[in-house]
Amino acid sequence: MDEENPGNKISLTLLNGTGYVFEVEDYMKLRRDHHIVGSLVGTCASRGWSGSECTMPVELTPWETCLLVEQGLAVLVSKKTSLLREENEQERKHYQEQLEQRISQQEEALKDEKLKQSEGNIEKILAGKRKKLLKQGVPEKDIKLDPQEILNEIRQSIKFERKNALLDIPCAHPEPHDACIVTFPDSDTSLKYLVFRDLWSRGKYVTCGDAFGADFLIYPGDPLQYHASHVVVLLENGSMKALELVANVRLSVMVNKLCVVAYFDNEGDKDGGGKDRKIAYQTITWMGDKDKERRQFGNINVNTS
Repeated sequence: MDEENPGNKISLTLLNGTGYVFEVEDYMKLRRDHHIVGSLVGTCASRGWSGSECTMPVELTPWETCLLVEQGLAVLVSKKTSLLREENEQERKHYQEQLEQRISQQEEALKDEKLKQSEGNIEKILAGKRKKLLKQGVPEKDIKLDPQEILNEIRQSIKFERKNALLDIPCAHPEPHDACIVTFPDSDTSLKYLVFRDLWSRGKYVTCGDAFGADFLIYPGDPLQYHASHVVVLLENGSMKALELVANVRLSVMVNKLCVVAYFDNEGDKDGGGKDRKIAYQTITWMGDKDKERRQFGNINVNTS
């Protein structure tokens, strides 16, 4: 890198205005040690792209990126100059050689997979060939079938179409390249970021709540092991229409979660650019569910700065 990475902080690649993680070790550290989940947006190399089965790299939300940089846990780097420059003839040749090698590896992997399937059905294949030869009038005593020869014939018959080759997206860039540390925009004072930072500081896993019509989802542990316990709805002006209130709470009940509304405390500091304003939380439940929050999740109805 052009600039030194102090303290071995995690490097986030700046793309589309937010940070991306390309190294598996970095992502595991973010998820395990810092409760940052992000979104896997890469292609699953063994099965093709699937909306439910994605892989590296990881796209972080702008709030996750801002938090990591603000807390000194990561640095934001730009690789634009290095990766978008025009390559020379030698680099193009090297790239083409590497591409051909990866396609060849896919061809061999396909043949190995097909052979494994054939080996599991070798008895049926031999029986079928023997039956075919008998129908052709070949005497039983003259039929000699070698399983290994049959498998070799199957391997030679497997055709690999280059147009069906999987798109190879490595976790990290395969070749050395330069990057420079860039600064993220000034500290975010929006309600969304401050709520995200506050909930994160309490040790919670916080993810996007779009799937439930909310701003955030709160998890008591890693989302791979736990269901979300709360949906968080932000009130920019501190108020909500009655129908919106009913809709949000009703949805939270249907998905077995608690509905939390977050807003700025009007009595908080308004003169510090919003940075020191207090956040207020209100947990809303249906009658009959009064003990649910206290019994399962504890109480988060507190004001914090």
